[in-house]
Amino acid sequence: MWQKILVTLDATSADRTILEHVRPLARRFESRVVLLHVADGWAARTYGPDAVSAEITEDRAYLETVRKELEAEGIPTEAELAFGDPPSEIIKWVKQRQCDLVAMSTHGHRFFADLFLGTTAHRVQHQVDVPVLLVKVKG
Repeated sequence: MWQKILVTLDATSADRTILEHVRPLARRFESRVVLLHVADGWAARTYGPDAVSAEITEDRAYLETVRKELEAEGIPTEAELAFGDPPSEIIKWVKQRQCDLVAMSTHGHRFFADLFLGTTAHRVQHQVDVPVLLVKVKG
């Protein structure tokens, strides 16, 4: 059913919530998982893939750690770092990588910011043609 699952990570404890749901799906459907984190700090937005910062170095190390965890569990996994506006980059990656499912955690609502800017999850789910699994972060 789902050959390739794109899992968006924000390098926080929220990632554990979505990964808890993705693991059994990936095993059940023998899916390949693509982990994606979008670096959106000043250096990332200004220099893109050429950006160098402590944050980007930490992001790459974090993605590699999570990739190795899933691989050790027998789940084929890729880890990718994108640069820029998170919703735009996620949408682009869904299309480029021909993903069958997008899995994202959501933090709930921050009313005013959500009202004026829209959430990443909201923007993604309305601009992709594949199912989007949204899991609210615990606690």
